[in-house]
Amino acid sequence: MTSASTPQPLWSPGPDRIAAARITAFQAWAAERFGAPAAGGYPALHRWSVDELDTFWQAVAEWFDVRFTTPYESVLADRAMPGARWFTGATLNYAEHALRAAEDPARADEAALLHVDETHEAVPVTWAELRRQVGALSAELRALGVRPGDRVSGYLPNIPEAVTALLATAAVGAVWTSCAPDFGARSVLDRFQQVEPVVLFTVDGYRYGGKEHDRRDTVAELRAELPSLRAVVHIPLLGTDAPEGTLAWSELTAAATEPVFEAVPFDHPLWVLYSSGTTGLPKAIVQSQGGILLEHLKQLGLHCDLGPEDRFFWYTSTGWMMWNFLVSGLLTGTTVVLYDGSPGYPDTGAQWRIAERTKATLYGTSAAYVMACRKAEVHPGRDFDLSSVKCVATTGSPLPPDGFRWLHDEVAEDLWIASVSGGTDVCSCFAGAVPTLPVHIGELQAACLGTDLQAWDPSGKPLVGEVGELVVTNPMPSMPIHFWNDPDGSRYRDSYFEMFPGAWRHGDWITITDHGSVVIHGRSDSTLNRQGVRMGSADIYEAVERLPEIKESLVIGLEEPNGGYWMPLFVHLAPGATLDDDLRARVKTTIREQLSPRHVPDEIIEVPAIPHTLTGKRIEVPVKRLLQGTPLAKAVNAGSVDNIDLLPFYEELGRTRAQG
Repeated sequence: MTSASTPQPLWSPGPDRIAAARITAFQAWAAERFGAPAAGGYPALHRWSVDELDTFWQAVAEWFDVRFTTPYESVLADRAMPGARWFTGATLNYAEHALRAAEDPARADEAALLHVDETHEAVPVTWAELRRQVGALSAELRALGVRPGDRVSGYLPNIPEAVTALLATAAVGAVWTSCAPDFGARSVLDRFQQVEPVVLFTVDGYRYGGKEHDRRDTVAELRAELPSLRAVVHIPLLGTDAPEGTLAWSELTAAATEPVFEAVPFDHPLWVLYSSGTTGLPKAIVQSQGGILLEHLKQLGLHCDLGPEDRFFWYTSTGWMMWNFLVSGLLTGTTVVLYDGSPGYPDTGAQWRIAERTKATLYGTSAAYVMACRKAEVHPGRDFDLSSVKCVATTGSPLPPDGFRWLHDEVAEDLWIASVSGGTDVCSCFAGAVPTLPVHIGELQAACLGTDLQAWDPSGKPLVGEVGELVVTNPMPSMPIHFWNDPDGSRYRDSYFEMFPGAWRHGDWITITDHGSVVIHGRSDSTLNRQGVRMGSADIYEAVERLPEIKESLVIGLEEPNGGYWMPLFVHLAPGATLDDDLRARVKTTIREQLSPRHVPDEIIEVPAIPHTLTGKRIEVPVKRLLQGTPLAKAVNAGSVDNIDLLPFYEELGRTRAQG
């Protein structure tokens, strides 16, 4: 029986699926070993995980048999945020855990990685071969003088060499950082110059959309502008010779060398990730070996239900945190699928074809791709054998209700749909996949274990069933240990703890429902606020982009000096569509009927395309600043935008309005 507040779920796991889920076994074990609640299912387990934070994370470490080279003295010595200190005294190594499956002779010749390019043919790399390459490369890094704490960078696509380089870096105790090769030189330098890498792994180019893209000139510029480099390693993806002064990948990975794993402190840096950097230099976010190890074991091994029999495919690039998350699939002994190519080549159904050919059990993609498939009338369940796929997960932006319905109708009725939300800042999810809970349309299943997720009003009061700020009130192990070049921690504190000191404010509007699920409404720093009522931009995008004529949209709300409020909707039209009075009327009617009169824009303006960050997110805040009259050079970091030529239009519009 359901109530109005607890609608009928789109999907519920059957008793067999619940019984077989790893999180079910974990709960029973934690109940016996650590006093976790044996009854009450996931909600009871989650409550315990945040009430007994130390005990929960100790249980995670034991359940996954984390190898501490030096044992820890305490699980959580200080709960303060920022500044929580986890597993004090412990030493370990992330790469050792990522390669642990290779120690099993029965698995040595199984695929650790499946590499797929635009031919859509899968090429395996075995556990034994991956371990050998990491052993060889880590020895060569040490020979080059790379020491714990040194930075090693990759200008690489999503290829096996990138995984090997990351693991070899971690094995040495050095700090990994990467950018995708579609980033221009300025974007890469904005990131890498901050951390001063001593080694750079590069390709000569990449293939995308059926074309070869030569990046040798960009690589030459990077070498010239990174004086900290001691070595550059050339990976000939397009078959070119190694430039003078570089080292050949094949030579560095040729030896049969057993890897040596440097035992580093739990909070030793593992990698540097970067914020989108739309309004200044990207924040260089540093996460720890131990924090990422435990968070990803929990997220992948319990929430994603991954194990040795699984194949894990997520469409991503090395410039997005989801690539790091994908590589961590190795921690659970899972085969990781690496796709290097366009998400829609040679046709919109490309990712489904890869899921079919690799027999992926968990397939992750963007909400935008799901909606593009829906609009293009792709029929995955009819046209591909997706019988291996147990879960389709989405992130990057909220999956609209129509996306849930489309996956259910067009992929499989018995499909676990996991819309997840987190951030580069923690390289994980705050809310999302739970294999033992039902899926409701438009909702993330629940807050994740060990994540004290709340929605707060401006005064810090928790809300249920109302829109509030996404707040995490207890530390997570994967929260940044610091930002690079932020010696007093002020930039870190200002980013997350300024609004609510002592609590992490992420910058999203969310609703926590009365049945424990989570709805994401969009970024709170670009939230629409008409007459004191807060509205999420994601809701408008979901309604407008149902119309076949609208390819993509961008809505901005501006507070005007006279106390008024101007809310334009910018639309990128589908080929052949015309923004005439009829289409304008249908857009407004659609928004009014599906949302409310308050959501209807003041103007609808056609644009040639919508600007995005390099990781594909719509640029709302910088556009708002341009429309408020901020000069382009101050409103946005040009290197963070996919097409900077789209922005002068908004700058001119802002200038015209200011004069008007």
